[in-house]
Amino acid sequence: MIYLDHAATSWPKPAAVAKAMTAFLRDCGANPGRSGHAPSIQAGRVVFQARERVATLFGLEDPLAVAFTKNATEALNLAILGCLVPGDHVVTHTMAHNAVLRPLRVLEDRGVAVTRVAGAPDGSLDPEDVIAALRPRTRLVVLGHASNVVGTLCPVREIGHRLAGHDLLFCVDAAQTAGAVPIDMDDMGIDLLAFTGHKALCGPQGTGGLCVGRRARGRLRPILFGGTGSMSDSDVHPGFLPDALEAGTLNAVGLAGLTAGIEVVQARGVAAIRAYEAALATRMIDGLRALPGVRVLGPGDATRQVAVVSFLVDGLHCGQVAERLEERAGVCCRAGLHCAPLAHRQMGTFPEGTVRLSAGMFSRMDEVEVALAAVGEIAAEAAGGIA
Repeated sequence: MIYLDHAATSWPKPAAVAKAMTAFLRDCGANPGRSGHAPSIQAGRVVFQARERVATLFGLEDPLAVAFTKNATEALNLAILGCLVPGDHVVTHTMAHNAVLRPLRVLEDRGVAVTRVAGAPDGSLDPEDVIAALRPRTRLVVLGHASNVVGTLCPVREIGHRLAGHDLLFCVDAAQTAGAVPIDMDDMGIDLLAFTGHKALCGPQGTGGLCVGRRARGRLRPILFGGTGSMSDSDVHPGFLPDALEAGTLNAVGLAGLTAGIEVVQARGVAAIRAYEAALATRMIDGLRALPGVRVLGPGDATRQVAVVSFLVDGLHCGQVAERLEERAGVCCRAGLHCAPLAHRQMGTFPEGTVRLSAGMFSRMDEVEVALAAVGEIAAEAAGGIA
């Protein structure tokens, strides 16, 4: 099997991830922050170590400003629903994932004004268009750091610096970049960073979080309420971080695995991972472009995108291509709309979608070559009229 679906989730996970999770269940397994006995205290240490790893990775000075969630989608809901009220205005872009688009649609129906800035057909976004979309009641700008469809990188740093003088919060969806592209919240002007643990951070599914920068402290309303292990003498939900955004028992065993995954990423170095994946992306782009009957979407430049490459084969539905890739060469990829309908409308690939190949830090160049050869055979057969 050749796994090229890392934009959906990374696989295989490093052995250290399973080892850390097994050790937690075997040697600890208690509820963090809920009891005073040794196993509970140890579980609390595991959670705090995960906060420290995340904070260090993203340049966040306070580990307690890391609120854990089960994925980036939940983190984005915390940011979007916790920030906006009827009468407010928010800016996003058409390359955004449904994890952004759907919460905004809910709020739009409740009286929040939403501007969806359209980018170029390759997924790129002009910072000037974001600034031009601001209004006096703009309270939030929420953008994806990289498209999950074509990999296009958003100029987050430039936009963040341009937004610094405005009374609003800048939220970035880092689902496709956390662990794959260097991120420093302060340097990039990011107030809220939503991340998932199960993609480039190599952690297990069911992990993620929201990093809350200095400007955002005290500006988010909780959207989930319940036990936190703190202020147990009151039925008022805590207002301090991270408790304000974390109700109920955390996925401590998952966070043990996430810490191990981040340690693997940090040992290799995010910059080195970025360079390696850029080489894989370059080969995928160049190889696909050289095939007759194959059209590559997106920037076509690995310096402007992550290792996510979408394409179409003339005469075949994208689902047929993906099916044949797996049947003939064992290539696992993804076909369809990738939970980003506006992106496909922008690129002219709606409603069919595209075939997406996405590499990760453990992908190999020889695997890419096998995938390219298989696409070439499939495209040649389609051109020759072979069903």
